[in-house]
Amino acid sequence: MAEQSALADLRRGDSEKPDAAVVRDALGVGVAVGLSGFAFGVTSAGSGLTLPQTCALSLLVFTGASQFALVGALATGGNPLTAAAGAFFLGVRNAFYGLRLSQLLALPRAVRPFAAQWVIDETTAVALAQPTRRSARIGFTVTGLTLYVLWNLTTLLGALGAQAIGDTRAWGLDAAGPAVFLALLAPMLRTTAERAVAGAAVVLGLGLLPVLPAGVPVLAAALAAPAVLFLEGRRAAANARGARTETVRKADETRGGDR
Repeated sequence: MAEQSALADLRRGDSEKPDAAVVRDALGVGVAVGLSGFAFGVTSAGSGLTLPQTCALSLLVFTGASQFALVGALATGGNPLTAAAGAFFLGVRNAFYGLRLSQLLALPRAVRPFAAQWVIDETTAVALAQPTRRSARIGFTVTGLTLYVLWNLTTLLGALGAQAIGDTRAWGLDAAGPAVFLALLAPMLRTTAERAVAGAAVVLGLGLLPVLPAGVPVLAAALAAPAVLFLEGRRAAANARGARTETVRKADETRGGDR
């Protein structure tokens, strides 16, 4: 495994990327997304969480989608356990990112527990986009550090601002969280299957909203993923059978022509 990893790095070394370019790209992502922590601070404070609770979520959880899901469910009167479950399931994806990044970054064991806190969508995207292990480490570190500092700072400012302006719903700021979440999610929907999952999840979530307790429709919307994957598997199997049937038919025609 070590030899294969070393060979992969050597092959990628032909397209070395300057460190300055990696830092510039990482800073761009970190600053752009980090500023949206202000929206989370406003949304969290508007949902009834205190300033320490809001800041603790950003410091300890540090995954925007899960944080927005949690405070969004609480804001609509959802059960705290249900809200936490929805946030947990959204955060599980970071564990899969970690499996990939552990091979790519190959960080020392002593550093891994601290680096794990920064394994999120943005740091993973920046790291995977780099041509070498060195640039991947730089991209991951700069993105993680920039985003972590800015996200927590703007969370604090957003929560303080929400307390100063009073009812965030009167200003329409309760929509800030969902809007930022959609802005982060939309660019990730690249394939037809991903768009189908997103569409089905929206239909499930909105359709069940009037009949289920707050927070539960979010969990039910997760059923969209296995449903779409099942249908995709059925379609792929049908296409494979059709291709085999066509191959056999052409083979029979060829043999008949030879006779």
